[in-house]
Amino acid sequence: MSAIVEVGCASHLEEILKHDIKAFWIGARTVANPFSVQEIVDALENKEVTVFVKNPVHPDIELWTGAMERFLKAGVKNVAAIHRGFYPYEKTHLRNIPRWEIPIELARRFPEIKIICDPSHISGKVEFLQEIAQKAINLNMAGLMIESHFNPSQALSDKDQQITPEKLKVLISKLDFRYPVNDNNDFRNKLFELREKIDVIDYQLIDMLEHRFKLVDEIGNLKKEHNVTILQLERWKTIVESRLDYANNDNISREFLLRILQMIYKESIQRQNDIFSKDQ
Repeated sequence: MSAIVEVGCASHLEEILKHDIKAFWIGARTVANPFSVQEIVDALENKEVTVFVKNPVHPDIELWTGAMERFLKAGVKNVAAIHRGFYPYEKTHLRNIPRWEIPIELARRFPEIKIICDPSHISGKVEFLQEIAQKAINLNMAGLMIESHFNPSQALSDKDQQITPEKLKVLISKLDFRYPVNDNNDFRNKLFELREKIDVIDYQLIDMLEHRFKLVDEIGNLKKEHNVTILQLERWKTIVESRLDYANNDNISREFLLRILQMIYKESIQRQNDIFSKDQ
């Protein structure tokens, strides 16, 4: 059985190489410090090792990819990523927020890099392990990193998120493994048809957003001409309430729609700010 350990500095690396350990991971807090990562890279003489890079504590994909690129540029061929979630700024039922869109974006940028998921650190509690592990499998991640202990109550760290080997076996047996492709012609034809419809709608969404922002620019120029403030709070409240009431909750969640509206409104405010700043 192969062993893998965490490396946080150059001296850690020297110790594991003495004992012929061929794989290690870089922890989230180390990844957040480019100087620490570079120190480890510079100390790595044997380029045949396998390096797993956890995502940084905060949702910064540039830090994550930057750490991996340091190893790749140094000649390390076996580099993989570990998605362990991100520190929550608000109280949640999970220890870390998954922010699945970030590892998905990582996969888009680096399709050759395998990503495994750490459900233990995302969950923080054993009752959420199965759900998070299944989501990772559904998203075609290459593996799982799950903490196991023969007696979790006596574990020296993170005891609430550790399960016994027996329970780990049960968890794995309940996972519904998926396949990235399916050669069934009916399936592929139907999938192609549905994706083509999505492509059409996506381009329509872009066209409508462009049209909306042109109107926003007109409003910005009108406000500037008549010396009216950009922020109209009552208008914003009306937009939010009316759009949320209009949406069918069975098709789009209120939380998601609110985030979309907030992003559009933020961009609208910025565009009008830019208009007000001209010629000043």
